[in-house]
Amino acid sequence: SALLLFISIMTMFMSGAVAIFEYDLKKIIALSTLSQLGMMMFSISLGLYELAFFHLLTHALFKALLFLCAGILIHGAGNTQDIRSFGGLSLNFPLVTVCMNLANLSLCGVPFLAGFYSKDLIVELACQYSWGIFVLLMMFICLSLTVLYSVRLTYLSFVGPYGGG
Repeated sequence: SALLLFISIMTMFMSGAVAIFEYDLKKIIALSTLSQLGMMMFSISLGLYELAFFHLLTHALFKALLFLCAGILIHGAGNTQDIRSFGGLSLNFPLVTVCMNLANLSLCGVPFLAGFYSKDLIVELACQYSWGIFVLLMMFICLSLTVLYSVRLTYLSFVGPYGGG
């Protein structure tokens, strides 16, 4: 249980840290999935099996939406996955922008979206366990990394300057 806890926290941390420096859209989404799998294993290591399954289901829904939006963006940007060449796509793809932002916000655990209900329960119950301050600190750092790479992805894809040729 302690080994699974350590491995899950390291998985969340490393995949989140790598996603911050990645420029390939599909790799960012895949690393995000790996981070969320770490969150599910974290939940299992605390004995919260039902919550891990609930997070798996909610995660599958908004991650499917993210991949659908990514496919549209890749096709619309001339078959490139490099988010440095996106920029300003919200003008050309307003519906995709709304859908992808909703999925990203759900991934971040924004209240009243699907990801909030599963992720918040895991975080709340993890705070009640006495695993120590290091485990809680690492969990919150990993959650912050999720927000960071999601905001970065949104900015570079939809808000930032156009970088294509």
